[in-house]
Amino acid sequence: MADANNNLASNVAAAVAAALGWNSTPEARKAAVSYLESVKTGDIRFLASTSFLLVKKDWSTEIRLHAFKMLQHLVRLRWEELNPTERRDFSKVSVKLMSEISDPCEEWALKSQTAALVAEIVRREGINLWQELFPSLVSLSSKGPIQAELVSMMLRWLPEDITVHNEDLEGDRRRLLLRGLTQSLPEILPLLYTLLERHFGATLSEVGRQQLDGAKQHAAAVTATLNAVNAYAEWVPLPDLAKYGIIHGCGFLLSSPDFRLHACEFFKLVSPRKRPFDASSSTSEFDSAMRNVFQILMNVSGEFLHRSGTNAGVIDESEFEFAEYICESMVSLGSTNLQCIAGDDAKLAIYLQQMLGYFQHLKLALHFQSLFFWLGLMRDLMSKPKALSSGDGSAANNTDSGSGQVDNEKRKILSFMNDDICSAILDISFQRMLKREKVLPEATLTLGPLELWSDDFEGKGDFGQYRSRLLELVKFVASSKPLIAGVKVSERVFAIIQSLLSSPTPAQDLAVMESMQSALENVVSAVFDGTNEVGGSTSEVHIALCRIFEGLLQQLLSLKWTEPPLVEALGHYLIALGPFLKYFPDAVGSVINKLFELLTSLPFVVKDPVTSRARHARLQICTSFIRMAKAADKSVLPHMKGIADTMAYLQKEGCLLRGEHNLLGEAFLVMASAAGTQQQQEVLAWLLEPLSQQWAQLEWQNNYLSDPLGFVRLCSDRSLMWSLFHTLTFFEKALKRSGTRKGSMNLQNNSAESSNFLHPMASHLSWMLPPLLKLLRAIHSIWSPSVHQILPAEVKTAMTMSDVERSSLLGGGNPKLSKGALTFTDGSQLETSWEGYGEPNESDIRNWLKGVRDSGYNVLGLSATIGDPFFKSLDFDSVAVALMENVQSMEFRHIRQLVHSVLIYMVKFCPPDMWEAWLKKLLHPLFLHCQQALCCSWSSLLHEGRAKVPDFHGIVAGSDLKVEVIEEKLLRDLTREICSLMSIMASSGLNTGLPSLEQSGQFTRVDMLSLKDLDSFASSSMIGFLLKHKELALPALQISIQAFTWTDGEAVTKVSSFCAAVIVLAISSNNQELQQFVSKDLFSAAIQGLTLESNAVISADLVGLCREIFVYLCDRDPAPRQVLLSLPCITPQDLHAFEDALSKTSSPKEQKQHMKSLLLLGTGNQLKALAAQKSVNVITNVSARLRSSVNVPETRIEGGETMGLEAIF
Repeated sequence: MADANNNLASNVAAAVAAALGWNSTPEARKAAVSYLESVKTGDIRFLASTSFLLVKKDWSTEIRLHAFKMLQHLVRLRWEELNPTERRDFSKVSVKLMSEISDPCEEWALKSQTAALVAEIVRREGINLWQELFPSLVSLSSKGPIQAELVSMMLRWLPEDITVHNEDLEGDRRRLLLRGLTQSLPEILPLLYTLLERHFGATLSEVGRQQLDGAKQHAAAVTATLNAVNAYAEWVPLPDLAKYGIIHGCGFLLSSPDFRLHACEFFKLVSPRKRPFDASSSTSEFDSAMRNVFQILMNVSGEFLHRSGTNAGVIDESEFEFAEYICESMVSLGSTNLQCIAGDDAKLAIYLQQMLGYFQHLKLALHFQSLFFWLGLMRDLMSKPKALSSGDGSAANNTDSGSGQVDNEKRKILSFMNDDICSAILDISFQRMLKREKVLPEATLTLGPLELWSDDFEGKGDFGQYRSRLLELVKFVASSKPLIAGVKVSERVFAIIQSLLSSPTPAQDLAVMESMQSALENVVSAVFDGTNEVGGSTSEVHIALCRIFEGLLQQLLSLKWTEPPLVEALGHYLIALGPFLKYFPDAVGSVINKLFELLTSLPFVVKDPVTSRARHARLQICTSFIRMAKAADKSVLPHMKGIADTMAYLQKEGCLLRGEHNLLGEAFLVMASAAGTQQQQEVLAWLLEPLSQQWAQLEWQNNYLSDPLGFVRLCSDRSLMWSLFHTLTFFEKALKRSGTRKGSMNLQNNSAESSNFLHPMASHLSWMLPPLLKLLRAIHSIWSPSVHQILPAEVKTAMTMSDVERSSLLGGGNPKLSKGALTFTDGSQLETSWEGYGEPNESDIRNWLKGVRDSGYNVLGLSATIGDPFFKSLDFDSVAVALMENVQSMEFRHIRQLVHSVLIYMVKFCPPDMWEAWLKKLLHPLFLHCQQALCCSWSSLLHEGRAKVPDFHGIVAGSDLKVEVIEEKLLRDLTREICSLMSIMASSGLNTGLPSLEQSGQFTRVDMLSLKDLDSFASSSMIGFLLKHKELALPALQISIQAFTWTDGEAVTKVSSFCAAVIVLAISSNNQELQQFVSKDLFSAAIQGLTLESNAVISADLVGLCREIFVYLCDRDPAPRQVLLSLPCITPQDLHAFEDALSKTSSPKEQKQHMKSLLLLGTGNQLKALAAQKSVNVITNVSARLRSSVNVPETRIEGGETMGLEAIF
């Protein structure tokens, strides 16, 4: 018998060797794996006996490890198949293995697997077996370091299922395990402490005797014990860790270079433990234990900070790594448990000084860790107490007393944030705003050993995130200590300015000044934000602050810089003081004059690209006027006439480009918005009148927009091209800066207040928009085949995508662009530094076409938000022709943009009485074309692997892979945008006349007498309007059901709300065609959508649609039952059981669960969208196990067309 077992074991061993062997053939490896799986799932006693044979020393390490894995598999998944006697024998043999494997020659992996096996058995058997085994484990651990290591490994694996979620362990078993281990802590923790103490001492003793092999064994036992301790550190009550010496023991090991990193891990786990909420004695015990943790870590920190401050050169990298771990734990301690030492003034003061020491440290890693503490502390200290209310007086009192205690602790900690600490935080923050790569080599000497942020640092995010945290900290400190912050930031700026004034090349040394601009801005905004209560802004403090910033402003105004980089930096600094100008309005005039002085100091005509920085600086100065108007608010109003006069003078002298004039005009609109509606209208009239004189002229429209060749001539007239562009962009700015956007109001049926509001731009639409429509129509026409073939080569080339657009579609960052670039809302940029000079080339024309399209679409969309004045002042035929005449020739990227920027707003804000005139003509050609184009492209993508979008003009030659990625991105973007449009059409604001389904979920017949015609919904529901017009509805409905199969979860998420509204209308109306579409086509499409994993995110909504269709329509149409019976794995009994279950509950949630279970059953669990969220609570009366419980004949319903859903699965 033994020989037979050995032979079988040899077969298993051979299979393991074949499965793992690198020289095995694929067929042999596959056969071996199959055989091993059959062993694991076969006779359990054969599996156990064979595995125990294969863990013996006679076999190779690989085979032994696999045998241990098979034993663990048995325990974890098949343990219940053994009877109690067999389980006890199995346990004894496993524990005996621990003794047998306690050999110096055994590999660590085998020891670990042995310990893991015993731990798995204990977890399965529970507390009784543990109590029985524990004495023998204690005895085993005392026999030597290897045995102690094994026992510690087992103790480390034992609580694994508590700290790491395990799907195989049910909640009840996990709770039992936790309870059993908690009861055993008085035995486990002393054992762990004993092992630490015994083997750490033995390690030192063996090292002293030069017995290195013995020392290594004891050290391995210490390490294993520390790993075990760390497995308990996350969940064992903190007082127990202190009571049984674990905290003390790990703290002692922090002094040992060999074990300190493992000990650090213990403190990393313990430090963020939160204080119990109850007011019992456990809270005081917790605080006491946590104070011990504070003391241990503070002792280590103090020693390190002292040594690194006095002998920084003798500290090696391993010590800095250790200090980083300690600092991390100190941060966790202070962020979570600072209240534990708040009552000890001396300890709290030392702790804050040590955290300041880390923050000030030259090493970036230590500074970076401590930043999180200071930011969290200041955020908490500066937060206002929450308003608390309670219906129960006693509860309210308890809460108030608790919040009062918290407020007292905050005030106490805040009192320790003295001027010295805040000054040091600000000094370091200002210094570290600079990035290493920005510093010139010769400037690094002045920084000394300070380790600035560098791109070389890993695992710390990017510099932008780091600087944002620093700036937030600066702002909190400035709110707390406004006077200190004002003094510090002004001293820093003064020092930087003096350094630049004494530098022979100040423009090259500008990095430090540029880095401080954001810091200055945050300090000023915090100090002068009008709500600074904590800082105690008394009149004396306020006067002192004004004096400080007045002096700084005078220093900035006195600078006579003319180099573009310096001018740009100076402009930024002046605007950073904007909030201060609210409190010091006398200086506004000086700032305005200085900005104009800076503007005129820069060259106006820039032909040499090398000097394009001057052009960029001019644009930045003009932008500064906008920022100043926002920040200074009404303080700038008295100076509006002066600004206007200066603008007029510069324009008359030819010293102001159109782009610059637009920015200044935008600043004027911001100023006017603070002055009131009347002033706003006057400013608009003043700014728009000169533009209207050129824009509304028929001459240029007839010459350039009446035929394709005229448009070609326009593309060769650079001056006119860019004049039109700037006019259009100013219209866009004027619409954005004036009036109230109705996007924040209801989509339809706006309130009386909003309907009485007349947008300041309303009176200008009648002359603004007709030329724009002609211009857009001309642009759209050049993509039509008949026009495209007669275009010159440079225009054809200009119709292709720019590098920026291609890079964006490929998911990469924008390529580096010149400083003279304007940025569009979509992130792309347009080079304009050369406008007005030379002949336009294809790049110029491409930029112009994109700029006009972007701004033109935005102008139309923004105008549509004005409402009635827009829709009643325009000829809807001209709008439809301009936008839809060439929609079949448009590229996907342009249709998406047209829908996003124009049509969505027209749909949102079109008055219901104008839906017939406007939306029918706009949406019909759009839906008709998009349904055909999207269907074709998606079919190509799903069946051939390539989208083949019609953007043949847009995508220039490139690698096949890149072209395929771009095509798919274009397809998905347009699909999502069309679905988004349909979602908006189904929104509640546009469908006020659409009834809501009863949420009772009663499975009853619908009252047929209450049903209405579709016409009765058409005036109060956009979905009703859509479905009333069959030619408009058909392509939209086709898109809605096809979208379920297009493997784009985001698109399905958007279109599902449209489908939901269609279902409601089908239920509420008496239209038979709509009812049949929903009952058959839409129901089938929703189920088919659940077969795609991409729809998992929306699976609950899709099941909800299925539930509504069946519950409300199954008695009016046979199709819902036919659809379900066409599923490959469903029978009439299942359907009957399902309907019976529905009738017994009125809960929509439970009905959805029934529907989900039926669909999973009917498809053989092939609905991938539900697979990831499959409920463990199967509805039993729908499950396969109860099919025989319902006596229904095994025949399917015949008649009508087959649903064909079998083909899906």
